[in-house]
Amino acid sequence: MPTPDTEKFRLRSFVERLVQQGHCVVHDEPIDLVDVAAVLDGNPKAVWFRNVGPERTELVGNVMGGRERLALAIDADSAGFAKVMRDRMAKPMAPIEVPSSAAPVHEVVLTGEDADLTRLPVHLQHGRDGGPYISASMDFAKDPATGWTNIGCRRIMLRGPRTAGIDLIAPSDLKAIYLKGVAKGDKLPVAYVVGGHPTTFIAAVAATRPMDELHVLGAMRGEPVPVVKCKTIDVLVPADAEYVLEGYLDARGHVEPEGPYGEYCGYYGVVKRNPLFHLTAITRRKDALFQTVTISGNALARTDTSLLNAARAEVAIWSILEQAIREPVAVYLPGAAAGMCTVRISMRQRNPGEARNAITAAFASLADVKHVYVFDDDIDIFSDDQVEWALATRFQADRDLIVGPGFRVVPIEPSLQGARIGAKLGFDCTKPFGKGDAFEFTVAAPPVMPQRARGGVEETLAQGPASYLELMAAAGTRDGREILLTLDRLYGEGRLGRSEDGRYVLNGAKK
Repeated sequence: MPTPDTEKFRLRSFVERLVQQGHCVVHDEPIDLVDVAAVLDGNPKAVWFRNVGPERTELVGNVMGGRERLALAIDADSAGFAKVMRDRMAKPMAPIEVPSSAAPVHEVVLTGEDADLTRLPVHLQHGRDGGPYISASMDFAKDPATGWTNIGCRRIMLRGPRTAGIDLIAPSDLKAIYLKGVAKGDKLPVAYVVGGHPTTFIAAVAATRPMDELHVLGAMRGEPVPVVKCKTIDVLVPADAEYVLEGYLDARGHVEPEGPYGEYCGYYGVVKRNPLFHLTAITRRKDALFQTVTISGNALARTDTSLLNAARAEVAIWSILEQAIREPVAVYLPGAAAGMCTVRISMRQRNPGEARNAITAAFASLADVKHVYVFDDDIDIFSDDQVEWALATRFQADRDLIVGPGFRVVPIEPSLQGARIGAKLGFDCTKPFGKGDAFEFTVAAPPVMPQRARGGVEETLAQGPASYLELMAAAGTRDGREILLTLDRLYGEGRLGRSEDGRYVLNGAKK
């Protein structure tokens, strides 16, 4: 078997590609860690810092803070991104294990006192955060019950050189695995990848049927992932990662105060009790590129987290829509709504009530979903202008608004005030069923002269009703004003009328 390519899906390789295509700016000037967040906040591009902190370390941020950048990672464009994800997820691929000597992430191995979290370029991301956070960390853990590897995205709050709090509050596979071990007094070995290709993040957040999630990562890459066993724990990780932090979650459960932290919905989350991570090793490439992701603030449309949330949700909601309605066309979750709370759906409505079916299916899809808008397939749901137009002209609140109370929600959303159930709202912005081709829903467009044999205005009207443009074509004019003279004469003779759709009708002519 040929040796797997450990450079093709390397983060540094992807960042270099972003620079070449104008999606990433290079920041060569020295910069203090405390100033990194301000450069990234709301930045429409990724930023590659070449001289961070006193160590002059390399750090990249906001790599996935644009839909076009995420799409580039799977060789798609923005419009086709979700479909390519769906197609790839349908083809899981088993990983290929390589020896430590063939794994770039094992080029440098630090254990004992040399393994020190405080030597990494970890910056304070938000002014009231409880401490520096590693925000681009992806956890890899083995489920003792199945032997499968579970992958997720979870932040790490540094507490000292070899201890850190992690976020394990929300329901997840890792939380379930951890709590089973806690019940037996067992610690959980876990490895955190920091500096991974975007496909690793997509696989980490993907909603899939139960399986070894290294196979999901292979699906997203379109080829098997080279993996290597960690140095101090029995966990497999991508051999092409930049950094890996090895260690374990201790068996005391949710005991460590963690937070506050700027959460994905744009506001601070309060201090929580979470498990404590103990570091046993740091492995990395010789020229490792550290990574940070953007999460919070008032520019959510340009954060890594919102775009990843949207990617996961679009695939999950599409899967449910395929069962609920005949013909979904597109699903889009705007990053400005944290990539979770607002859903736009385009569909072809084949039967009465299908728009409402789509709304209620989306309600039940994910706890984060809050507002659902459904449109006909002639509306570009990626265009705010098109969406506002459809909402303004096809929606009636007393007829088309659906309120659903008592749904499971994610309590972190501040409007809930800590409640564990909440309301969801649906907007049916489709045309009334059966009226899709009605004149009042025909979009006005500039005139395009039809190909029609010339025969004069009266001769054309004698054949049946005609629009003003058709009369112009019949008369062979590209001006049109002279037609008014003929129409005025016909009106004066009492021979001209109008149909309900506005066409001109010669009295006594064919209908």
